[in-house]
Amino acid sequence: MYKYIRFMINIEKIKSKKTTQELLEFGMINIDKPSGPTSFDVSDFVRKKLDLRKTSHFGTLDPKVTGVLPIALNRACKLTGFFLGENKEYIGIMRIHEDIDFNKIKDVIKKKFLGKIMQKPPIKSRVARIEREREIINFEILEKKEKDIVFKAEVQGGTYIRKLIDDLGKELGIGAHMLELRRIRAGIFGEYGIFFADKKHKAGIIKEDDKDYPSTNLYDFEKAVDEYKSGKEENLKKIIIPGEIVAELYPTINVKKEIINKLFNGSPIFIKDLEKKENKTKGRICVFSEDKFIGIYSIINEKEIFAKPEFVLQPIKEK
Repeated sequence: MYKYIRFMINIEKIKSKKTTQELLEFGMINIDKPSGPTSFDVSDFVRKKLDLRKTSHFGTLDPKVTGVLPIALNRACKLTGFFLGENKEYIGIMRIHEDIDFNKIKDVIKKKFLGKIMQKPPIKSRVARIEREREIINFEILEKKEKDIVFKAEVQGGTYIRKLIDDLGKELGIGAHMLELRRIRAGIFGEYGIFFADKKHKAGIIKEDDKDYPSTNLYDFEKAVDEYKSGKEENLKKIIIPGEIVAELYPTINVKKEIINKLFNGSPIFIKDLEKKENKTKGRICVFSEDKFIGIYSIINEKEIFAKPEFVLQPIKEK
């Protein structure tokens, strides 16, 4: 299911040119959320600890659920919407209310709980309780011990795992509920490092040579921040992911240096502005000028206009 590739952009080269303060202005931290606090609590803790203007998380986890919770810092909060629809991966334990044959559970999952399904949000959710189509990419039973079952699932963003287990129990006719849940991947952010979206196979891809940016628990995060405030920035800088990592979600293009200021002033990208001819006809793209990230654009291909901006990373005005 997994294969190995290198970064489409040289994220470490981009990072090496930035100070820790610049990374805090447009970066992310892959937090390993503990059981107990809400996702907002964790995001707010990061904000206060780092003395930032703003933080936001990429996808809510219930208080009791642990695992990968990417936190955007300052201007990187504007990128939240570009990450939320990505697939999520979980490992958990469910309890069936009556014992049942192992193979019967697997058969029901295969027939009813793989591919496109309809799911209504749970009663306690904050969204309207209307049925939504969601995709279950993978749902496998790893181990069964009497009524407790270890499972692993990869699902489309916005899928409720607790509801998935409840619906499985109803389909089996015996009932089931979730005991424990851990998110091990949220889009490109994995507990052991950065993943990449394989659009063809809808599977995670992780670098083989070195697993950069594994999730960081709150204790290690707090320790790194305390060291940073005392003048030792190495550990904090190591865990901050440059905001440019968003380019792993979308194709990248390069534009000519001389038009950068026009783009910062809201200009669209004209075909003549491209460093080389592009065959892309639609979709989102990440725009760079060499290693400089400009923003995220939508291709429109109208006459001489190639793309219009959705998000532009404006340069910070010097005081």
